Amino acid sequence: MTPDKAEKPIILIVDDDASICETLSTILQQEGYRVDTAKNGKEALQKAKARFFNLALLDIKLPDMKGTQLLTTINENLPKMRKIMLTGYPALENAVEALNQGADAYIIKPVKPERLLTIIKEQLDKQKQNDKITEEKVTNWIKTRARKLEDQNHQNQK
Repeated sequence: MTPDKAEKPIILIVDDDASICETLSTILQQEGYRVDTAKNGKEALQKAKARFFNLALLDIKLPDMKGTQLLTTINENLPKMRKIMLTGYPALENAVEALNQGADAYIIKPVKPERLLTIIKEQLDKQKQNDKITEEKVTNWIKTRARKLEDQNHQNQK
């Protein structure tokens, strides 16, 4: 599954606190993002396998697994998704573990809406840039391959 370039980015919020999900959803929807929520890691994985999300906001403490476990699974299965860890338990080891497990950013709750929106925009911009680089690599590979085939055909005609 790939994102529809004409549609607004879609963000998955994973947090067992319903009020946090609701608040973040409201903030993001007001900015034009499409939003879905999950209250635990299992639900998040089901939703992420069913549709493409540009970005996920992951709470570090979930009722059924550590947020870093969810992060690792998402990173292995959905590498294009940008992942931002959220925590109300700021600790250096949490931040280091999250970043080592593939988090693209780490935010401490309570988060200021402006900061959250800035980080999300930066991450989505990086995702677009990575997609562009990938498209360029594929295009260059095809051109190189076509040139090699032309050269081989030319050599065979001699």
